[in-house]
Order: sequence, then C-alpha cells, then structure tokens
Amino acid sequence: MTPSERCAALLIEFIVHGSGSALLDAADLGRELSAAEQPVEQIGELYEQALMAVARAKPELLPPAAVAQILPPLTEILMAYGLSQRRRLMAMQRQEAARQKAERQALRTQKLESLGVLAGGVAHDFNNLLLGVLGRADLALLQLPPHSPVRQNLQRIRHTAVQLSELTAQMLAYAGKGTYEQVPIDANAMIEEVCERLRSSVSPKITLSVNPASSLPTIEGDPSQLRQVLVNLINNSVEAIGAEHGVVSISTGARDIGADALRRAVLSDLPEGRYLSIEVSDTGAGMDAETRDRIFEPFFTTRFTGRGLGLAAVLGIVRSHNGTLCVRSEPREGTMFEVLLPISQDSPPAADTIDAPPSDEPFRGSGTALVVDDEGVARRTIGALLSVLGYQVLTAEDGWEGVQIFGEQPDEIDVVILDLTMPQMDGIEAFRAIREIREDVPVFLCSGYSERDVFSRVDRTGLAGFIQKPFSLDRLVEKLRMIPTQTNRD
Repeated sequence: MTPSERCAALLIEFIVHGSGSALLDAADLGRELSAAEQPVEQIGELYEQALMAVARAKPELLPPAAVAQILPPLTEILMAYGLSQRRRLMAMQRQEAARQKAERQALRTQKLESLGVLAGGVAHDFNNLLLGVLGRADLALLQLPPHSPVRQNLQRIRHTAVQLSELTAQMLAYAGKGTYEQVPIDANAMIEEVCERLRSSVSPKITLSVNPASSLPTIEGDPSQLRQVLVNLINNSVEAIGAEHGVVSISTGARDIGADALRRAVLSDLPEGRYLSIEVSDTGAGMDAETRDRIFEPFFTTRFTGRGLGLAAVLGIVRSHNGTLCVRSEPREGTMFEVLLPISQDSPPAADTIDAPPSDEPFRGSGTALVVDDEGVARRTIGALLSVLGYQVLTAEDGWEGVQIFGEQPDEIDVVILDLTMPQMDGIEAFRAIREIREDVPVFLCSGYSERDVFSRVDRTGLAGFIQKPFSLDRLVEKLRMIPTQTNRD
C-alpha cells in the first residue's frame, strides 16, 4: 500500500467511525515523512490525494467541495504534531547519549584510579626490593680492590637497578605519587630546551616544529616532570610517524576552558577557568576509538617494543599538577594531545635550581643509628650501609618495637631512620612517640612512595629529612650530612 493509500484509509476510518487513533496514525505517517525530510508540499499533496479518495468513497460524508477547506488546517495540524514528535524524539536521543557518555567517563575514571592505586602499590613494594639490590651492590664495590674483574659486573648490576628505579618512578608518576616540586616555569623555554635535546635523536625524515605563543603566562610545577611529559608525547608522535616523512608540531597558548571542553577531557573533574595549553600533534597513522580509550592504561601498547608506560606516566604527572588532557585522533589523520595546566599567579618564571655539587670530603659517621623497617631486605641493607659508614646499628621490625628500643637508651641513639608504612605502629606514629621521649634526635622518614605524596598526608615538622627508596650509599651520605650536630671524623 502506498503512503497515499495508507493515509486515505486512515482518514476514512476517522471520518466514518470517528476513530481518534486513526487520526493519530495519520499524523504519525506525517511524522515519518517529515523525519525522512520529504518536502512539505509533497506531504500536502499526499493529504489532498487522501481526502479526495475519501470524497469519492463517501461523498455524503465529505463533499468534494469541502476538501479545499479541510486540507490546509489538517495538513498544518498533522505536520505540527509530526514535527513536535520528531523534536521530542531527538531530545530524548540527545539526553540518552549524554547519559551514556557520562557513564562511560565515570567508569573510565574509576578504572584509571584503580590502575593508579595498583601501579603505586607495586612500585612501592618494588622499590623496597631495589633498595637491597642497589645497596648491596654499593657495599660490594666498596669491599673490592680497584682492579678486580668482578667490579664491572657489579657496576652493571647497579646500573640495571638504577634503570629499574626509573621504571618504578614512571609507575609512581602514573599513580600521581611521583617526586614533585613546585616552581614557576616558562613553558616556551622548557619546550625549546626539550626539542633542542631531542632533535639529534629524531629521524631526519621527521620535522619538529615549535610554535610558541607570545607573552605566555607561567605555570607552577616540577620542571623535570613536565619535561618528561613533553619527551613522552614527542616520542609517541615520532613513533606514530615511523619511517615515513612527517611533522611533529608543538604549540603553546592560553585559553579559557568551559564545562563542555572539560567534559571531553580525560580528567574532567576540574574547575572552569583559564589554562595554559601545550599541544603536541603529528601526521602519523592516528588511532581508532578502541585504541584511544586504552592509551593511558599502564602497560598498554600497540607496538612490539616498549613498556606501555609513556602515556600512563604523562597522565599521572598532569593529574598531579591539577591539569588535564584532551586527545583528538582518527585513523590516517594523525593525533593531537593537548595538555591543559592551571596558570600561575606569579608572572616572572624562576630559573631551575641547580643542586650544589657533592662534597669531596669523605664522610665518617659516629655513634648509634636505629633502623626501623618491617621489610627485612630494606632493614638489613640500610643497617649494612650505616655500618660501613661507621655507625653502630640497632634494628626494629615495626614502629612499636622501634619506640621500645629508643625508650630504653634515648641518649645513646644519634640518628633514627623510620619506614613510613609498618604494621602495629607506622612511621609517623613512631616519630611522634620518639619525639616525646627525646625532642632533638635527628629522625629521617623513608618510603617507596615519593616525598610529595608522603608529606601531602603528614606534617613534616621536626623531621631531619626524607629519603625515598631505593637509594644509594651516596644518597644516604648526602642526607646524613644534613644533620647539623653530626660529628664527622675523617
């Protein structure tokens, strides 16, 4: 049955039997035709044909002369009904799409947070084990003669341990628990420095194009971590281009970010406002939707080589700087990553601080050191390092035992090293208990988590310092030199 015949049958039913449902069905036919974007004139012609069919079939009910009078208002009513239904349907579809998108975003955020907790926990435990490898390698090197053939193997073991510590640092960065300091940064100068360093390692087929905005405001952050963000994003773009000719573009700017833009971002729980934008785009192969949804998962990679931590670390670092990321990519159309960071209130950028060179003067400790750590590998390694530096060492397996030992001989203990996370009594509780017994004893807190993460949760007042695991013998010496009252014997 043609649309004209269907409409005629419905109108006949309405006129002859007074069926309101038939009239609504006729209106639905008009809605279907309007949804198909059939011109209004054609719909009017359709109704006219239907009415003429009624007039021929039942002239006593609908004289042909009345068709011209009935047609315009009937067409208008049915069209209005059809269009209102169409708008209502479209509004419902938009609401459902928005609901599904919000649900997917919430699930994605929960997934990333869960993976972050897992990555942070694994990195923390791994750092405890690496402390044993790195510390024992240092001790063995000290005990060997300068020309021993074993030294080369030990140095390689040590180098591998350092590389592994860099891997755990990336895992902590993904979890938002990486090492972090906050200083004003000139983003344009930082980008130029990173690109200058990377140009020599990038294929000559690939062009690094830098487009800095003028009068760019400063941001607050950790220079080394934000450099790592740039390095990871640029390397990701270079790898996406592969052996082909291509361009990696890095541009900066400052723009106002509204609620709509934040909803499309990877991390959407941020306030609207003005953000500094760093865009890294490439002319590579691009990504499909399924790949885009997984690129920030740790250990996910589409390549045969690599650990899949580059973009995961980027996400963690940006998150720890109260920023967010936007990603735009389609297959064969390249990829664009945009890093959005809150703008600093301080206008002039501060120069990166340079650590003072280590002292060449040999360090020799004296007195008694108390090491409190529930991890046997870490406890024994720290104790051995302190012993070789000249300390007599006492050890405890948890905070409660450490406080008991300190309370028995408070005046004989010259330095305390406390692990943060321990059963029964953690490092902070043990530190407070020790300070109640003797206020002036130097106490160092150590952890597989970063200093920033630890002191975001606890007050550092009264602590002599913090040592992040894993650490080398040189790093331990550097910390011990910070004790003002430490007696060194050369």
